[in-house]
Amino acid sequence: MVKVLNNLSRVFIYLVLFVCAIYFLLPLFVMVITSLKDIQEIKNGNLLDLPKNITFQPWIDAWTNARIGPDSSGIKPYFFNSIMFTIPSVLISSIIGAFNGYVFSKWRFKGSEVFFSLLLFGCFIPFQVILLPMSQTLGFIGLSGSLWALIFVHIVYGIAFTSLFFRNFYVSIPTELINAAKIDGAGFFRIFFKILLPVSLPIFMVCFIWQMTNAWNDFLFGVTFTDANTQPVTVALNNLVNSTSAVKMYNIDMAAALIAVAPTLIAYVVSGKYFVKGLMAGAVK
Repeated sequence: MVKVLNNLSRVFIYLVLFVCAIYFLLPLFVMVITSLKDIQEIKNGNLLDLPKNITFQPWIDAWTNARIGPDSSGIKPYFFNSIMFTIPSVLISSIIGAFNGYVFSKWRFKGSEVFFSLLLFGCFIPFQVILLPMSQTLGFIGLSGSLWALIFVHIVYGIAFTSLFFRNFYVSIPTELINAAKIDGAGFFRIFFKILLPVSLPIFMVCFIWQMTNAWNDFLFGVTFTDANTQPVTVALNNLVNSTSAVKMYNIDMAAALIAVAPTLIAYVVSGKYFVKGLMAGAVK
């Protein structure tokens, strides 16, 4: 009897999870099938109808021909704008965070806990609060309206998070290893590169995914600190969807949205297991 009840409860749990998965994946399904239809089929059919004649022309139009702003270049140049500022933002903030986490966990100094606590305030500051002072700062150093502005902003804003992630990860590594290396004559950088860095892949993946998601999906900084030629793909997508035209091209809008979200989806699919493993590392301590 107990075994039967356990089996029934397991079936019920799986059924609930299946329904939840369908519920959350339904919008993505609608986006995909809509992007594969022509506009006439969308107007005459049902939202959930499968495409009768699959066409990839909406994807081509979204990539190269869709009218965004003053031209019809599609989202292609803005997609590459996002790549150009996301990669250095992620790499630089992760490297700085790794060194900060190393210092705060294994090379503590007088007042380090207070300094670390102050650094963590950056995790709780809303984007809107820093718009005006950051605009003034970017204008003062001559970066306003360029991709360098987005790189600078996301590095500064990401350091607090990456420092926290790395610090919590490195705390779980035995301090005895560090002390033994110091006795053997190893210095600051040698300990980092020989002992900590080889085991840091999971937490690097956490920072890469976290920072990539924040930078790639950012709209507020992108629309505030860039001009027409340096806008990221999120701003271009908004301009495309809200563009005024005689006929609303829902298939092109859906294709553009899928293109814009593809890098983050791929990152999570490829590196998801490292993300969970890295987040849980050092959680007990």
